Amino acid sequence: MADEQIHASAIIEDGAQIGDGVKIGPYCLVGPEVMLGEGVELVSHVVVAGRTSIGERSRVFPFASLGHQPQDLKYKGEPSTLKIGTDCLIREGVTMNPGTVGGGMATTVGNHCAFLANSHVGHDCRVGKNVIFSNNVMLAGHCEVGDFAIIGGGAAVIQYARVGPHSFVGGMSGLENDLIPYGMAIGNRAYLSGLNIIGLQRRGFSRDEIHDLRRAYRLLFAAEGTLQERLEDIADEFKDHVTVQEIIGFIRSGGKRSLCTPRGQNAG
Repeated sequence: MADEQIHASAIIEDGAQIGDGVKIGPYCLVGPEVMLGEGVELVSHVVVAGRTSIGERSRVFPFASLGHQPQDLKYKGEPSTLKIGTDCLIREGVTMNPGTVGGGMATTVGNHCAFLANSHVGHDCRVGKNVIFSNNVMLAGHCEVGDFAIIGGGAAVIQYARVGPHSFVGGMSGLENDLIPYGMAIGNRAYLSGLNIIGLQRRGFSRDEIHDLRRAYRLLFAAEGTLQERLEDIADEFKDHVTVQEIIGFIRSGGKRSLCTPRGQNAG
């Protein structure tokens, strides 16, 4: 440790690894198996427990609880982990749980993510990079959230669901199925309401790329044939289109949940 700033009221248990330039404010508690990367800041009243690592320059605000045992009644104290990436913003009251035997023993959060007040990351989740959770987002166990996804305030995602990269879940939605990459879901229970066009424009996708995605989307969720037949058709027509192929790969890889589809349709 060098150049760290630790308030006199903070408790750092023996064994904790504290990087250079770390700031730990009043009434924080850091457990003996915690690793804080260089430049991490715990503002105040933060508890970091278990086998938790927080990447460089991440900031954690008051009353966040990171790494306490998962909310899984089958958990028996196994040495699972929580890994949080670099440059993350973790606001007031956020909770994140480590993994379990049934989910690979690890919960992971990518770099440059923002978790706003009182949001939750359940055990065994895999959260990508540049993800945003608005206030009070509830992510159940075993979920996957792709890069650049945004989940609106008060939304809930059921266990084992997948949220594709660059997708958007509207506030107060209840997502109980897999959301395709670049898709937008709203409602309770949530349905696929189109593509996340505003997000694509903000991230620099070209007009031609967005046009092709729109065409592929219309074909994929057309009324004719089955989803599998339509999937094969667009896979052939857009075989050289990277973003469309990403959607196709997401659907083909499958999961434990059905596919989130437009209102009035089903995943078949």
